[in-house]
Formats: sequence, C-alpha cells, structure tokens
Amino acid sequence: MDSATLGTETRLTRDDLVAYIAGGGRPKEDWRIGTEHEKFAFTIADGRPLPYEGDKGVRALLEGLTRFGWQPVYEDGNIIALTCDSMGSVTLEPGGQIELSGAALETVHETCREVSVHHKNLKIVAGEMGIAFMGMGFNPKWRREDCQWMPKGRYKIMRDHMPRVGSLGIDMMIRTCTVQTNLDFLDEADMVKKFRVSLALQPLATALWANSPFVEGKPSGFLSYRSHIWTDTDPARTGIIPFVFEDGMGYERYVDYMLDVPMYFVYRDGKYIDAAGQSFRDFMDGKLPALPGELPTEKDWADHLTVAFPEVRLKRYLEMRGADGGPWHRLCALPAFWVGLLYDGACLDAAWDLVKDWTAEEHAALRAQVPRMGLKTPFRDKTLREIALRVLEIAHAGLTARKRLNSKGRDETGFLDPLWTIAESGRTQAEDLLDAYLARWNGDIDPVFTELAY
Repeated sequence: MDSATLGTETRLTRDDLVAYIAGGGRPKEDWRIGTEHEKFAFTIADGRPLPYEGDKGVRALLEGLTRFGWQPVYEDGNIIALTCDSMGSVTLEPGGQIELSGAALETVHETCREVSVHHKNLKIVAGEMGIAFMGMGFNPKWRREDCQWMPKGRYKIMRDHMPRVGSLGIDMMIRTCTVQTNLDFLDEADMVKKFRVSLALQPLATALWANSPFVEGKPSGFLSYRSHIWTDTDPARTGIIPFVFEDGMGYERYVDYMLDVPMYFVYRDGKYIDAAGQSFRDFMDGKLPALPGELPTEKDWADHLTVAFPEVRLKRYLEMRGADGGPWHRLCALPAFWVGLLYDGACLDAAWDLVKDWTAEEHAALRAQVPRMGLKTPFRDKTLREIALRVLEIAHAGLTARKRLNSKGRDETGFLDPLWTIAESGRTQAEDLLDAYLARWNGDIDPVFTELAY
C-alpha cells in the first residue's frame, strides 16, 4: 500500500482505504452467505423487555448459552457477546435485542440449520428462565423508558449523539429488529452491479418482510414502522445514497462517501473514546479532537465502515439492510431471496435489466411510500406487488441454477415459499397483524406476545 509517515507512525492514505475494501473481492467459488438476525427477548409472565441483570436478565441468558460451546466476551466486567468459531457470534443490540451474527456459509440450507440450532439452544435456556423471543421489526408495546440500555460503551456514545441529528435514532437503537444478509462480490464491477440491484430493490424487501405496524400498543399508520424510523435517524449516514447509480461509482466513490460520514468513536485499549460528529479525514491528518496527534489504523477504518447505515452497506462484502425482523421461516427466506438474485450471473443481469432505468425520483418515491403502503405502493403503471412477482421469478431461477441440494435432494428454492404467499396475495404480515388486532384481539396488543413468540 502507498503510505506516508507522520513521526514514527504509519499514515493511512486514501489509496489504503480503497485497497482495504477492494481486498474483499473473491472468486465465485469462494462466495459465502452470512445471515444476521435480531429478536426481542421478553418475560413470558408480562411480556416486558429483559433487563441486563437479574435471574431473568440478558447477562444470565448469555451465561446460560455458554453450555453450548459459546465463549463469553466481556467489556468492563460485563458479558456483552458470545463467540464460536463454527457458529459466528451472539451480540446485544442497545435495548437488549439478541442478535445472531452467523458464520460465512456456502448454502442457504446451512444458514437455515445454523438458525435452527441457535433457536433450539435459546429455547432450552429461555425455557428455564421463563422468557421467550419474538421476531418483529419494532417493539409493539413498550415505550423507550421501558427498555433498559445494555452496558456497551459504543452504545452510550450513540445514545448521546442521536438526539442531535434526528428524532427517531433512539427508537432505532432500542426498539427495532432486523434480519440482513451479507454477500460477496468478485471485483469492483461485480460489486457495483450487485450494489445497484440490491439498493434499487431494498424497498421491495421492506414490503415483503413488513411486520412492524404497532407503536406502544396501537396501529402506527405504517406497515414497517422500523423502515420509517430510518428516515429520521441521521441523514448523514442513512438512506438510498443516490451516487451508487451514477457514473463513476466504485470503491473510491464509496470511500469518499465514508470519509464524509461523521465518526462515532475510536476504540483504544478496551475503551470507546467519544469522537461523535468528528471527521475521519482529520483523523488521517493527526488532527482528531478526540485523539490529537494520533493516526488511525486499518482497524479504525474497519470500525468506521460500521457507523454508516444506508439501505445497502459496503464493507468487504455487501449487507442487505431493508427487512424487518420476523418469524423463523422468513429468516431463512432473506438469504435465499438475495442469493437467488445476486449469485447467478444471468439472474443478476435480469434483475439489473428490470431496475436499470429507474430514476432517482422513483427510487426516492419507493423509499418514502413503501413503509406505509407495502406491496400496494404504486410504481409506473402497476404496483410493487407485480414487481415482487417478477423478482421472485428471477430469484427462483437463480437458486435453481445453483443446484445446491440438501440431504433430501431439495434445492434452495423452497425457502422462497413464504415470499410467494405474500406476493401472490399482496398482503404483508403487517396487514394480517392489523386484522388480528382489530378482530380477534379486540384492540388489545398483548396477544402478539403469544402468537408471535418462538
């Protein structure tokens, strides 16, 4: 890498930052699938979010999972994560949401087995503790003040900064859950095409996975309130990022974007140093107010890549970030959906042909309307439902072409079945939940903790 020096330390250059991201490119035979999902943990007796301490707390839950081979990770004496070489990691979101960050696996079958084993382990420990889990995009009942913050230094910095830049950032941190898929690319051109296709289609993913229609026990007017929250979290680090569709998009353009995204923190000697709102460019010049005279390391750059939250995020792979968290069977559907679209060359081309003439105004309109309207969102002379059916056809063809079979000789296309049901009916899970709330539940939100528990 091309670098200069400042004193005795190595100065990272823009070329170094570009090379770091470019280093994620890998041959097709090495492409893998990483799936992450979050879920709300609650006490069965009253449906309340878990505190950190106590016999029905998050600490006890994580300690209970260590019997299955997980190794604890501590911060200031608090267990805040678990790791396992073969199973990825279990981490905590700010409000006590439990996340599985899965391993990089070859097939959707393997991803689904990973999720199944994780849930079986969780149910054993949770059953002993009197707690359960629920997959939704937004906490359907509890207020901000009902959610206890987890003891992680990074979250304190974000908590203090969020109200300075938006009105809903705190809700994003403590009251939302998502499922996302992380996928590889071959080289810069392949990254750009996958980025463009997946970014254009994130509103469709939001619609297909929409299941967060409630806020504090009442209908919110949205089908995906989680998606709406991102529109008023922090405009400097969220959204569609239209430059992805412009000429000149590549590693360098994304690096320039990230250099414009304000920092949150620097991690040194086991501590998070508050650098919220400060500039990584200043850091590269040794002029960061939080650490005057110090220069960033490659690890600092890797950390900084995690503080942007666009609908698709580029690190050394691409992250699909548009979906609400959900029930078990739709967790497996998300990697199937994106792998089918992006990992087969002919299907990637077909998906690109579908979206390549969409305008910036159309991207923005979809992003704005889908959280309220779901698959009924109008688009040109049709609705998003018709787009969904065509996209599912492409994804199905991509999974068929992969020919990745399980022990029963079945390919990966079966994981799309829940999405076909939604697209063919035009009804999201959010709309089913709203109907249940108005009819079977008689305007009482509490049955959601029974019917959506797992």
